[in-house]
Amino acid sequence: MSGTHRHIVGLGFGPTATPMLQQLTQAGLLRTVRGPEDAAAATWLAEHWGAAEAVVAVGACGLVTRLIAPLISDKASDPAVLVVDPLGRFVVPLLGGHAAGGDQLSQEIAALIGGQAVLTGSSAARRGLPLDAFGQAWGWRRGAGDWRSLMVEAARGNRISLRQESGNSLWQTLEPADTAEATGPAALVISPHTGDGCRWHPPALWLGLGCERDTSLAVLERLVAEGLAQQGLAPEAVAGLASIDRKGDEPALLALAQQRGWPLRLFDAPTLAAVTVPHPSDAVAREMGTASVAEAAALQAAALAGGPARLLVEKRIERAGIGERGAATLAVALAGRQWAPHRGSLQLVGSGPGPIALLSGEARQALAAATVWVGYGLYLDLLEPIRRPDQLRREGRLTEETARCAEALDLARQGLDVALISSGDSGIYGMAGLALELWLQLPVLDRPAFTVHPGLSALQLAAARAGAPLMHDFCTISLSDRLTPWEVIERRLRGAASGDFVVALYNPRSLGRPWQLGRAIELLGEGRPATTPVLLARQLGRTEEALSLHTLGTMPADQVDMLTLVLVGNSSTRVQDGRMVTPRGYPGAALA
Repeated sequence: MSGTHRHIVGLGFGPTATPMLQQLTQAGLLRTVRGPEDAAAATWLAEHWGAAEAVVAVGACGLVTRLIAPLISDKASDPAVLVVDPLGRFVVPLLGGHAAGGDQLSQEIAALIGGQAVLTGSSAARRGLPLDAFGQAWGWRRGAGDWRSLMVEAARGNRISLRQESGNSLWQTLEPADTAEATGPAALVISPHTGDGCRWHPPALWLGLGCERDTSLAVLERLVAEGLAQQGLAPEAVAGLASIDRKGDEPALLALAQQRGWPLRLFDAPTLAAVTVPHPSDAVAREMGTASVAEAAALQAAALAGGPARLLVEKRIERAGIGERGAATLAVALAGRQWAPHRGSLQLVGSGPGPIALLSGEARQALAAATVWVGYGLYLDLLEPIRRPDQLRREGRLTEETARCAEALDLARQGLDVALISSGDSGIYGMAGLALELWLQLPVLDRPAFTVHPGLSALQLAAARAGAPLMHDFCTISLSDRLTPWEVIERRLRGAASGDFVVALYNPRSLGRPWQLGRAIELLGEGRPATTPVLLARQLGRTEEALSLHTLGTMPADQVDMLTLVLVGNSSTRVQDGRMVTPRGYPGAALA
């Protein structure tokens, strides 16, 4: 999520600010916090102003405005400043709403604390995309242009002319994306090139580099700067560097990658030798085992990013100047797809049984930070009231879990924050396992950040509704044999029966599987009496919720479907006054 990648500092005014600062700190949002002593606030803030990407102040807007006034310079360098009232009702982006990401951060904080983001900019007022800021959420970097004039035109309600030459174009399907395809010069251009208009640059350029041993960093810097400039290519559009693995310890190459924040992808000689290039070299082949390093590495890296790879800058050479060492070669390739896993993230969100009120603050924050929501349509529908118009919804069918995971992971590799949504807890019969398996299959360089946000499982909500049936050891068993052989499921049922576990049965019965539930009840009945309580909990947390208590011997199997959770007590579980309870211990045991 965007907040967790940023240097955010917090300060408060008055003792009422302390609980809110503690909540934001415990959530991992604030890197540095100053307590509610007013005297030295100005000095403390001045010390942190230059390094902070955002300042979150808990207090009054007027006080904060006076405090930051002497520090404000320009929107290109000032941090975002957000004001949160001590009760957590409102989050106000006071400064840097667009350029510094204050609007987005305010929505994340509001989701976390259960408050409301108060956005006062023209884009928010007309429910439009903030054209000078939205590209960051899509993994892009902002380039040159008269952005102020562009935003004035948008604020007047004029449609903005657009030309998109590279990068993900799904954003154009968003309702607030009120642009028109340009027939001539465009006001807004999404491209790897520099030029007229306001420019966003998707990460689609790959720089292939080769160099002599111990070449000076200045040689590489000059080669890259001149090579890009001569072809009108934007440094902001660079996805990464590529070279041969023998250069993996080259000091200047590593320094350039670190200095510019460009990932370095390395290939072995046989891989590069298989790439067709316009300028192969016999001398390079004898030395390196491949006839090309720069051109081959650029093309190979671009091809791995996806789509057709095209060489935009053929091999060029830069030699050492006075006081420098070595020589280097550069080639630049354009990938058919953007690539920036280090900017993106895959957030596994458990939506709970359905009601938005049961979402955790962490899950709300992840949803607020995401550019794209991916999930089964029914689960997305349950959360639709909190999805913003600038967040893309991508839905799939119930049995297409692998396709949904693959799409979510692909978007995250492109540099987007993606929420992959499951019902209940994504780590319990949800999407987390499959998504993690696919993530682990990727090379380390291709992995976006991966975080699992727990949700409330149907098991927990059913137990809460029933009373206290999970006070002793329990287990969950899915009766679906779509992915697990029935013999394995039956073995687990026997184990649960012999171990006298309280058992929650998921996916208990469907039209295509009408008999398994009866067999499960039969097996569980081998180790406990027919009077053992059974809870049927259907459509938990939704308006159609229905709960009924039965016994192993009287449970009406025909009333059970895939929307029902079946909770079977153990040998000591009982029902009293309509409440299902499992004692903490067995007869004869005593709690200290």
